[in-house]
Parts: sequence; C-alpha cells; structure tokens
Amino acid sequence: MEAAPCISQIASLLAEPKRTAMLWALMDGSAKSSEELATLAGLSPASANAHLARLTGSGLLRIEARRGKRLFRVAAADVSAAIDALASTTMASAARSTPQALPPALMAPQLLRRARWCHGHLGGELAAQLYQRMLEAGWFERHEQRTEVTVKGAQHLADLGIFIQALAAPLVCDCFDWSQQQPHLGGALGAGLMQLFLQANWISVINESRALSINEAGLREISRLAAR
Repeated sequence: MEAAPCISQIASLLAEPKRTAMLWALMDGSAKSSEELATLAGLSPASANAHLARLTGSGLLRIEARRGKRLFRVAAADVSAAIDALASTTMASAARSTPQALPPALMAPQLLRRARWCHGHLGGELAAQLYQRMLEAGWFERHEQRTEVTVKGAQHLADLGIFIQALAAPLVCDCFDWSQQQPHLGGALGAGLMQLFLQANWISVINESRALSINEAGLREISRLAAR
C-alpha cells in the first residue's frame, strides 16, 4: 500500500482536463512552446505556465531550448505509454458500460491516428485496416469467445516468416482501437507482425512518442498484406 500515494500523485495531475489536453497534444513526439500549448488547451499564458511547471516538476514533461526558446516535450517513453493505456482503458470501459453504442473516437494528432505502438503491436488506422483485410481474406476465423488462425492464414503468415506454432498464447485477440472505433490485431501474432515491420525498416519510432513513422515502401508493403 506504500506505493498508492505515488500513484495518486500522478493521477491527480492527469485528472485536470487542461493538463491532460496539453499532454495529449505532445503525444506525437512533437515539442511545443507554452504559447502553442496554451492555445490548444484554451488557457491564458499564465495558467498554461502554471500547469506546465507542475507537469515538468513531476517528470511528465521535459524542457528543451531551441534558438533561445523553451519548448516542452513528453519526458520519456513510459509517460507516452501510460497516457496511451489510459486512452485505451477509457474507450474499452465505455464500450463495456454501453455495448449498444460505440463511444466516439478520441481526437489525437494525425501521426498517432495513423500508426502507433499499442502494447507491443501496431495500432491506429493502418493496423485496423490490416486486421479487417485479414478477416475478410479468411486468414482468421471468429468464434463467440475467440479468434483462430485458419490454415490459409497460417500459410500466408509462414510465407512472411511468421510461424504460428512458435508463438505464445494468446495468439490472436481483438484490441479495441481508441482512434478508429474498431479493433486491430493484438496478441502474440500482432507483436510478431510488429517485429517484422520493424526489422524490414518499414516503420520507425518517433522520439519518445507512441507514434510510428511509415516510409513509402512500408506503406506499400503493409497495404498489400491480405489484399485481394
């Protein structure tokens, strides 16, 4: 129980919507001035500086000097991971509480919506589209409580160098995407595909962000997967 006060300190900082708005604007790995963040959060410069001082003092943000100007950036990858996890939990809990109505997709910087890290696998628009193509192409078969890789899917994955027999369970699972209102591929197979994309140099990490950069070859090759 001794760790609880430390958790609550960070939680209390994130409970303020204006501070969360400024953190959220930096989730794409960008560095922004206090003036930019004040505008994005709808704050006066003085109020923004007070909030930024608390976020910086707590280790959630860091300051870097550029041409004599102070810019704010997410302090480390673990901060981005925590914010992303909160976003996922927010959407998943909303979906559980009102399953008859999809929660609205969270607004976020374009880079985050396009492609990002998500629990070791690929998330975002690119991931959701890929998972949908795989389902439609018959790579996976959905049952009431599980999703299984079909023989066809296993063959195609083996052609990519991914052998499902070598992967740990759970092999395939839906991971609800907070920016797309539909699932992308989670589980060991999702992580395996992520490693394939990284090793092929199709995608790369952006600073301390959860956002991922996709090069032209990567976009072309990933878009071809499971395409009819």
